[in-house]
Amino acid sequence: MKDLVKRQLQQSLETLQRVLADEHIHDAVVQAGEITAKAMKDGKKLMVCGNGGSAADSQHLVAEFVSRLTVDRPALRSVALTTDSSILTAIGNDYSYDNVFERQVEALGNSGDVLLAISTSGNSRNCIKALKLAKQMKIHTVSYTGNGGGLMRDLSDINVVIPSDTTMNIQESHIALEHIFCMVVERCYFGPEFGSQPQHLAE
Repeated sequence: MKDLVKRQLQQSLETLQRVLADEHIHDAVVQAGEITAKAMKDGKKLMVCGNGGSAADSQHLVAEFVSRLTVDRPALRSVALTTDSSILTAIGNDYSYDNVFERQVEALGNSGDVLLAISTSGNSRNCIKALKLAKQMKIHTVSYTGNGGGLMRDLSDINVVIPSDTTMNIQESHIALEHIFCMVVERCYFGPEFGSQPQHLAE
């Protein structure tokens, strides 16, 4: 069993090494952060969606914006489209599960907002429909995917595509880059020196 632990850790490290070496990924994360910070400065918001583990990532990332990542600062306007069970089940029941994010974008989105869709395959139908509507509403679109980007790649202004087709390794890289995305937004919003203070664990 120890061999299993070592093998899986090695696979995780190899994926992260490929991410570390990919300048396109780094550029995309910075660009997404810059656009999101500008939107927030203009009174707009970040909306985040995804399924399964990516739904958990959506909520995790939004928690970092609304609460904090490492340093105390004002809350940043952000909402996860994965959290309201009544909305999700009503849309799923009355329309289709494919519409659960699209309908919320229609209700909550405004021109100039940012929609971040997270999907390891890049082919989640509900994310695809949300991205299509967001583009019609002049909402900036960002996708975090793997698997070559899938169908979401052509629907997104900015793509962060993990060079892997293994779901758990894609998710591991996603959460690392989602934290970094938050850091980029903070520095673009509050200034380049933000976050240079000593970091402490929350009590």
